[in-house]
Amino acid sequence: MFYREAGDFKTSYTADSQTFPISFDRFRYYAVLAVALGIIPFLINDYWASAVLVPFLIWAIAAIGLNILTGYCGQVSLGTGGFMAVGAYACYKLMTAFPDLNIAACVLLGGVITAGVGVLFGLPSLRIKGFYLAVATLAAQFFLVWLFNKVPWFYNYSASGQINAPERTMFGFAITGPNADAAPKYLFCLAFLFVLAWLARNLTRGTVGRTWMAIRDMDIAAEIIGVNPLKAKLTAFAVSSFFVGVAGALFFSVYLGAVEVGEAFGINQSFLVLFMIIIGGLGSIFGSIVGAAFIVLLPVLLKNIMVGGLGWDTAIAAHFEFVILGGLIIFFLIVEPHGLARLWQLAKEKLRLWPFPH
Repeated sequence: MFYREAGDFKTSYTADSQTFPISFDRFRYYAVLAVALGIIPFLINDYWASAVLVPFLIWAIAAIGLNILTGYCGQVSLGTGGFMAVGAYACYKLMTAFPDLNIAACVLLGGVITAGVGVLFGLPSLRIKGFYLAVATLAAQFFLVWLFNKVPWFYNYSASGQINAPERTMFGFAITGPNADAAPKYLFCLAFLFVLAWLARNLTRGTVGRTWMAIRDMDIAAEIIGVNPLKAKLTAFAVSSFFVGVAGALFFSVYLGAVEVGEAFGINQSFLVLFMIIIGGLGSIFGSIVGAAFIVLLPVLLKNIMVGGLGWDTAIAAHFEFVILGGLIIFFLIVEPHGLARLWQLAKEKLRLWPFPH
């Protein structure tokens, strides 16, 4: 009874098929958006931006991209870190080659270039699937990291091998570089997450998303009823890689500012994004965002408890973080494979009937 649905009567298919057909959900969404846009930018500081909010927004974009490929289309990928590196290096080359190009355009073009690379490495999915496809994408991860390490053109022949983001402004505020403040960086990443989450939601609810899910559930039956597996799988790789490339470009330019490909985009990042969608929930845009928030906030919380509160050594606390994270992944795989998104759905169903037992 807390979760009100009374009075929600629909008179058209358009109203019934909207993303938030229940008024309670819609108002809650507007409230979250109002807080994100109207309160947080005025309270945010450098610590909250660098430790929590900006990485959460960027990882949420990457998690949505991987969830499109793995959760909606059923194509396992372990090359997320490599594709993020493609977006980062493409953004860097655009920023240095075209100094007058808008930072938002650099990020989007980095995503477009990553989409093309993703389609190229997605071609094996037409012949292999499951574990073999995971190995193929893992090979893409190692190849891309090796490529950016060994070809000096990608990092403009820098002696250190690092790439550094030049300062870029938008509407008079610095977005990248050492002079960028916390609020502009936060709002810039928030705008990308909002637009891309809206785009992903509409794609997965439309014809394209239904073809992805048909391939995921049973590819042979989907092909029999007329779904083109070539088009479905390659579009999933393209859209997923675009999202991941945008996340990589933001991770380099807005969040870190200077990266070395082996450290910033190694295999650990690929597994990290995979853990996000497992804990948040496969096949759920909301689950991708919740999973990213969980993975970003958990280490900060545990560090404050174990190091700040209990006085443990930093190295011991870091090892316990891995243990706790691994245990949670096993827990969700066994107890609730659909992740936090499913738990939230069950909670809403309980609230609809409370205090009645049926």
